[in-house]
Amino acid sequence: MKRIIKTEHAPAAIGPYSQAVEINGTLYISGQIAIDPETGKVVEGGITEQTTRVMKNIGAILDAAGYTFQDVVKSTCLLSDMANFKAMNEVYGSYYLVDLPARAAFAAKELPLGVLIEIETVAVKSV
Repeated sequence: MKRIIKTEHAPAAIGPYSQAVEINGTLYISGQIAIDPETGKVVEGGITEQTTRVMKNIGAILDAAGYTFQDVVKSTCLLSDMANFKAMNEVYGSYYLVDLPARAAFAAKELPLGVLIEIETVAVKSV
């Protein structure tokens, strides 16, 4: 059965999509950008601050669905500029210390609201 995940601790969807959808023990988190859910605005600062906010948003959605970062199996990172890869990677890596998820990273011509990073995530419940 499909379950729609929604939490006030992550930014509301800004289009016709859900924050996350769970089906058959797999959680699909929509691409998260650096919006602070309390203010509804993009966080100030550079790639480090934006990646930190994105990871907090992902963490809030994982928590709302009953998952943790340990359950993440795949991430896709979209960067406005690949020159930001190293700084993004440092923040991202601080959330995954063992049993690292698979990941892809791409440069995107333009991201929503002019942000520097967007990350989508897939998590699976271990049996």
